[in-house]
Amino acid sequence: MQRRSFLKNGAAATAAMLTGTAALANPVLRPSVLHAAPDHDFKLKYAPHFGMFKNHAGDDLLDQIQFMADVGFKAMEDNGMKGREVATQEKIASKMANLGMEMGVFVAHSIYWTEPNLTSGDPEKLEEFLNEIRESVIVAKRVNAKWMTVVCGHVDLKKDMGYQTRNVINALKKASDILEPHDLIMVLEPLNFRSHPGLFLNKIPQAYQICQAVGSPSCKILDDLYHQQIQEGNLIPNIDLAWDEIAYFQVGDNPGRKEPTTGEINYTNVFRHIHEKGFTGIIGMEHGNSMPGKEGEQALIEAYATVDDF
Repeated sequence: MQRRSFLKNGAAATAAMLTGTAALANPVLRPSVLHAAPDHDFKLKYAPHFGMFKNHAGDDLLDQIQFMADVGFKAMEDNGMKGREVATQEKIASKMANLGMEMGVFVAHSIYWTEPNLTSGDPEKLEEFLNEIRESVIVAKRVNAKWMTVVCGHVDLKKDMGYQTRNVINALKKASDILEPHDLIMVLEPLNFRSHPGLFLNKIPQAYQICQAVGSPSCKILDDLYHQQIQEGNLIPNIDLAWDEIAYFQVGDNPGRKEPTTGEINYTNVFRHIHEKGFTGIIGMEHGNSMPGKEGEQALIEAYATVDDF
């Protein structure tokens, strides 16, 4: 029997037992038994994504969200949220609100992987970006999201890095003007040069410098520790040095980009450090499963239980 069916049937049976005098005499007791406690009480808000638990929960997105909540995950992120139908977005938001889950990041705009956009200073590329940020404000409000991912795109080989940086800062200042009235935050994601060669933004110090120059609460850093382990390492010192500008984390172990405990990163120490610094935001689980099927999904859950045990 699948876990969700067991919980549902068990809750129904318990509720039936309480339909007599005892339940009427104690109305506070009745609703409390209709919801089973989650399997894990994680200290941090780890956020899975759709497909991560489909072998347990099936293909239905709402069932997958329910399974995440049953396990104990308090958040969920969806890079492709902006491309989903409005009705689907609304159903996802409603389900998460009912479960008390927080929405993590979605990708805010078209990413230029092989040609310059923000770095170029091209007015048409800039206006395209700003229009997509405006669209993302609508999506963010619809799905109760606070953060959205921004990737600054490819370098412009015809321009000095200083001029490219100026163009990026200018674009991000204009985007911040759109986001600030809505208390929304774009998080800039540096990506490693091995997986994404030629991209403008690849290091935490570089992202920190840009956010400081933009000077807006709506422009912060997404510190993806998988990318940064490949790019520059020094994870905890860079977290400390850029702390004021970091608003969101994503994780994956290296090598392989699978769940924590499958590679070289000591995530127990990293998560302990983040927790001790008072981080209350979301940690996106932007990685794959190291093993297939239900066994792999269970191993992933247990991996997070292990690294969260500090």
